[in-house]
Amino acid sequence: MSRVFPPDFLVTLRGLIAVHQSIYARVPPQGIYFEALVEEAFKRIKKPFTKIEPTGRNQPRHDLLVEDTRLSLKTETGAGTDPDRIAITKLCTTEREPWTPRSLVARAIEHLARYDVILMLRAVWEPQVIRYQLVEIPVDLLALMQRAKFRPVGKRKGRQSLGADVFRGKEKVFHVHFDGSDGKCQIRDLNIRDCVMLETWDSLIS
Repeated sequence: MSRVFPPDFLVTLRGLIAVHQSIYARVPPQGIYFEALVEEAFKRIKKPFTKIEPTGRNQPRHDLLVEDTRLSLKTETGAGTDPDRIAITKLCTTEREPWTPRSLVARAIEHLARYDVILMLRAVWEPQVIRYQLVEIPVDLLALMQRAKFRPVGKRKGRQSLGADVFRGKEKVFHVHFDGSDGKCQIRDLNIRDCVMLETWDSLIS
């Protein structure tokens, strides 16, 4: 059982997502809407006066503080969502110079240090069904990018993107990409088996 996400939280959040789905059958909750559902789920299960505080919009910190736990909330709900491989399109933004692997990784690690847990809602699309996955992503797993060897990728003129496969021993665990055009740090091909699957369920598409 997850210390941060107990069974009553999972049941409550799943119910709130079902309410959203009853209104928006083909639009899974994303971004601030998912954040609002997570906040409401915690408020419903926690004792009165428990500290539950959202972060101001567009601030580079945790999305939600529950007691003393800093949460980062992510969604992956597009039609191309892979059931076994996780993609985080924006782990953080690292727009400042210098644009070097050491500086970029340092900023990403600094960002990861601002929260304790990553919770992601994923929607895998199948005929007439959305298969939801609620996943806890280990922060220390993503921090392995410190060991990666980066290379320029793509043919963009000007500031080039940088990418690297990240290994744990001889096992590739994910790919990290720093986009030269918008400064985003992206995670690709993160094996879902290296994360904690909290809940899965199917929702019929009406």
